[in-house]
Amino acid sequence: MFDTMTMTKATGAVCGALLVLLLGNWAASALYSTSPAGGHHGEEVAQAYTIDTGATGGDEGGAAEVVDFATIYANADAAAGEKIFNKCKACHKLDGADITGPHLNGVVDREIASIAGFAYSSSMADHKGAHWTPETLDTFLTSPKAFAANTKMSFAGLPKPEERANLIAFLATQN
Repeated sequence: MFDTMTMTKATGAVCGALLVLLLGNWAASALYSTSPAGGHHGEEVAQAYTIDTGATGGDEGGAAEVVDFATIYANADAAAGEKIFNKCKACHKLDGADITGPHLNGVVDREIASIAGFAYSSSMADHKGAHWTPETLDTFLTSPKAFAANTKMSFAGLPKPEERANLIAFLATQN
């Protein structure tokens, strides 16, 4: 049943199929490249166009209403902040133990980059001497990369000011 000729045909069919697959992949990646012009990997790609869906509220006679963080923080709900803290639990603890990130118990009004033995990034260490006030935490939690460019924290941030205020109110209760 399986003789030398059958094995040769089967091997040839497998090699032929692999060759067709590789050539097809090469042709498809040449035609449908998603890398930036010039093929430079690691560069940020700018969006070519933006479609206005009107979701931002539009320009109806002035700028959007800006609510002061102090006002939002004064009405913050620590219980709601505890639920938001679930997003932080993968990297931060509240029991004084450091894991991927430093522990967060007592973080409100604590000096930035002050946990002994934790290896902070250089941009976070540049803030040493300043304190984690609620306003500073709000700025950091909006966009950690904007606050400290090479921070090790890969979290993108919390876009809603109410969520940030609730989280900070919860963290203020954790001493």
